Amino acid sequence: MTGKVALVTGATSGIGAATAELLAERGAHVLVAGRDRGRGEVVVEAIRERGGTADFVAADLLDAGSVRQLARQAVELGGGRVDILVNGAGIYPFGPTEQTPESEVDAVYALNVKAPFYLVAELAPAMAERGSGAIVNLSTMAAALGISGMALYGSSKAAVNLLTKAWAAEYGPRGVRVNAVQPGPTQTEGTAGLGEDLDTLAAQAPAGRPASPGEIAEAIAYLAGDAASFVQGVVLPVDGGRTAV
Repeated sequence: MTGKVALVTGATSGIGAATAELLAERGAHVLVAGRDRGRGEVVVEAIRERGGTADFVAADLLDAGSVRQLARQAVELGGGRVDILVNGAGIYPFGPTEQTPESEVDAVYALNVKAPFYLVAELAPAMAERGSGAIVNLSTMAAALGISGMALYGSSKAAVNLLTKAWAAEYGPRGVRVNAVQPGPTQTEGTAGLGEDLDTLAAQAPAGRPASPGEIAEAIAYLAGDAASFVQGVVLPVDGGRTAV
């Protein structure tokens, strides 16, 4: 990925941070996007200590204007281009549908659906004009399975799955590959509060355990890289086999 510029949202922790570090390790100039500057700078410093290139970009993706501003900043920091976009930012509240407040519904769809939509709208046309680019969206196995308490989160990522296929049809003919990774239970800072529930959910899959962020990052990096040059419109399950059984 030497010479390529990669924008990774949600890159200050978990899967996003692991992805940013891996893309940088493979030669990309990584733009680490997130709300928390302190955590973002930690990721950037870790990348630079290993000889990689990275910059932090502050972003509040709940607002459409801020999303578009992030895209413009990324292009500026990238020297006029973004070659790889990883839509990793997301929130995943669980709970009964009847107890879900309207504000939470709005926030989940703003961050999980609208933010990727506007980033693609801002960045994909320039990729298409250059004739190359890769977009990887982060989904979830809850988008493919009916899981109690995950209606809101799962439905938002089901929208991302469809967007992935639609964008592949829209931009693929002009050289932009669009794919998604669909993780199962993963041990991150965000899922630490689930405790034994995470292990219980993971135990239903053949692998029988949660993934590490690095395992999911490997799949994202594959789809973002040239090794996946003939892969388009795919929603790749990386869930320990859960959706296969």
